[in-house]
Amino acid sequence: MLTEVDHLVNIRRPEVTRAVSEAAAMGDRSENAEYIYGKKLLRELDRRIRFLQKRLPELQVVHGQPVQVNKVYFGAYVELEDLQANIQQVRIVGSDEFDPAQRFISVQSPLARALLGKQLNDEVQVQLPNGERALYTIINIRYTKTSD
Repeated sequence: MLTEVDHLVNIRRPEVTRAVSEAAAMGDRSENAEYIYGKKLLRELDRRIRFLQKRLPELQVVHGQPVQVNKVYFGAYVELEDLQANIQQVRIVGSDEFDPAQRFISVQSPLARALLGKQLNDEVQVQLPNGERALYTIINIRYTKTSD
């Protein structure tokens, strides 16, 4: 995220500011689409910069493994098996890092909350968004990424 702030502050924002200045020099700003769009984009960039600058000091990097590697904690890769013998793997990450494509779930998600503190072979019941309940068995817990 630090590189994103640097990029936004040092590269992207000056580019957009230049474009807005050039658009403003063209005359009537009330009907100038480039100017209106540029100002909107500038507000969005400033909002993102403020968010990142406020959030960065609060973040804490978690290194290493917990003492009890046989339990599910933050950062764990957890393999689950459902009642139909389907296996899925999820990783419990911070709310800023969740990524459905990589199966990274937020520590605040219902599944992660249900998994935290559980051990190998424990059964976990989770309320799904559609109201149904899902039952999973924890079949593997690890804290390092495997080479796929």
